[in-house]
Amino acid sequence: MNKEEIYEILAKEIDLNYIKKDEEMKKHTSFKIGGKADILVNIKNEKDLIYSVKLANEYSIPLTIIGNGTNLLVKDNGIRGIVLKIDLDNIQIEKEENNAIIKLGAGVKNAVLAQMLLKEEIAGFEFASGIPGTIGGAVYMNAGAYGGEMKDIVKDVTYMERDLSVHTITNKECEFDYRHSIFSKKDVIITNVTIQLPYGKAEEIKQKMDENMKSRREKQPIQMPSAGSTFKRGADFITAKLIDECGLKGYKVGGAEVSTMHAGFVVNTGNATAQDVINLTEYIKKEVLKKCEKQIELEIKIIGE
Repeated sequence: MNKEEIYEILAKEIDLNYIKKDEEMKKHTSFKIGGKADILVNIKNEKDLIYSVKLANEYSIPLTIIGNGTNLLVKDNGIRGIVLKIDLDNIQIEKEENNAIIKLGAGVKNAVLAQMLLKEEIAGFEFASGIPGTIGGAVYMNAGAYGGEMKDIVKDVTYMERDLSVHTITNKECEFDYRHSIFSKKDVIITNVTIQLPYGKAEEIKQKMDENMKSRREKQPIQMPSAGSTFKRGADFITAKLIDECGLKGYKVGGAEVSTMHAGFVVNTGNATAQDVINLTEYIKKEVLKKCEKQIELEIKIIGE
């Protein structure tokens, strides 16, 4: 089935505003890099999600799931089949006596949620207020910063299998670890997340959020396109420190560069291709292995062809 046929079938049930053909993936990643997706569907509700997955199943169409594209590198030849961009953004706050239970669509943006929780004087999410991306993506990789991780606040996660069956699992069943969860190795779609947080004072919550953002601005190249921290931290070493010690700050391949501000970030200086980034990260890995005798791993996810 070609992309024109796929588009026409999707258009029978889904608002045309949410379906794009030959969509440049660089518009959907914080790296501002990536070839074209055959079809991209912005998933605003579970009805559209079910319809899209059913179609992919019925015609054996490749299916790729993304969130806000903040931890993603899409290859230069793009993505075949259907890309589902999960934009389920429902937020429901239930205030109990000692804490708040917050039920979230997987597409809720961390920054949006942080501001809402600040207004409601709900604490404990400050660590994630500056993490780009969505709740679903944050759960997928157990995102963390400033001493907090998603595993500290998640109550349960609901996901859909490719056979359309829906399951809800507890925090423990998520198998959270450093930048890892059970979803990292499962071919499923996170749809909803429930978190549990304590109450706090607005001025203290805001102070923490402001301090974290100030630290990000001072230490990270947030003004340049990137996918955040490029490599995982080692068990007994700080990867960015090793890259810096190898003299790689400012090292470039094409338009991709090791940030001069923070060696843990590969940035797009304006015209980088995905291949530039891949070649640069491979070079960094080899240099760190050669000079520091440490194997380092990517934190970013690479998709496409």
